[in-house]
Amino acid sequence: MSVIAKVMTQDVRLEQLTQWVRSIPGWEHAMLEPASADASFRRYFRARGVEGTAVCMDAPPDKEDVHPFVDITHRLEATGVHVPRILAQNLLDGFLLLEDLGSTPYLNELNPQSVKGLYADALHALLQFQQAECDRLPAYNERMLRTEMQLMPEWFLVKHLGFSDADIPHELIQHTFEFLIDAAVGQPVAFVHRDYHSRNLMITGENSPGIIDYQDAVIGPATYDLVSLLRDCYVVWPQSQVEWWVDCFRKEAIMQGTIPPVDAANFQRWFDLMGLQRHIKVLGIFARLYHRDGKAGYLNDLPLVLSYVLEVGSRYHETSELVEWMRKVGIPQRIGTVHIPV
Repeated sequence: MSVIAKVMTQDVRLEQLTQWVRSIPGWEHAMLEPASADASFRRYFRARGVEGTAVCMDAPPDKEDVHPFVDITHRLEATGVHVPRILAQNLLDGFLLLEDLGSTPYLNELNPQSVKGLYADALHALLQFQQAECDRLPAYNERMLRTEMQLMPEWFLVKHLGFSDADIPHELIQHTFEFLIDAAVGQPVAFVHRDYHSRNLMITGENSPGIIDYQDAVIGPATYDLVSLLRDCYVVWPQSQVEWWVDCFRKEAIMQGTIPPVDAANFQRWFDLMGLQRHIKVLGIFARLYHRDGKAGYLNDLPLVLSYVLEVGSRYHETSELVEWMRKVGIPQRIGTVHIPV
């Protein structure tokens, strides 16, 4: 291999991260190994040293801003939930040394026997951090909600399924989107993690779950994180069980003052329509992750996400026409078999 080729294959960011970690007292001889990657440009490595283990975040400054992660970490710590402590930081280069929350996400351990206890902890943590300080957080407003849903026709229908522009009922889609936006902004607001699901909840020895991937937090609809958890894009539960969790949460949220008194039917409607907005968005995101970013693994989860859209959308007359069109043109058959509940 030529010298030039060798230099080109070097991971310069990893070398810089390793040097920085080894400059921290107690981590002088740390060895770094891959820990995980996510849907962004961030990477994570596990550092092993005399102090034990820690997680290193590599967030390239030209692609990712690490400042929101630091800010949100402090906001969440103040509520008592378990987020990784920041052991050291290099904001200029986009490096953080974080408490290691382990390598066991909820998704690895969820089953019909374990879910009751795990979700009880997750719902309790959600109620806690919904009271986090929201000052200066971005608002989950009409513009953001609309922009998110536009990913579905662009990336899912056109790019992934091959629909031509003329084949897409744009007026119907936009009318449905506006209805969902109105439903979302009509809810009470709270701190929103924005990706509160089984891959971002870690089973920890104390104060479980450990919560990660919260840097995109906003102030927005009070049911958003609840539906992210209970209608998870990676695991599905029976509708009766979901409705029971939803109502338990409603009662607790009213008691702590997060939401005003609201009856079960209206709260379930908030929950359903918020989930429909989220899952329409996710159809577009998962397709974009494959076609733009080369991350094919998310395609395996499209059938479950679509099943949520079809099932929930058919319950409300304002959204049922879009569902009917999706069925009529064979979208379920195009992407594969729908997941079966656990």
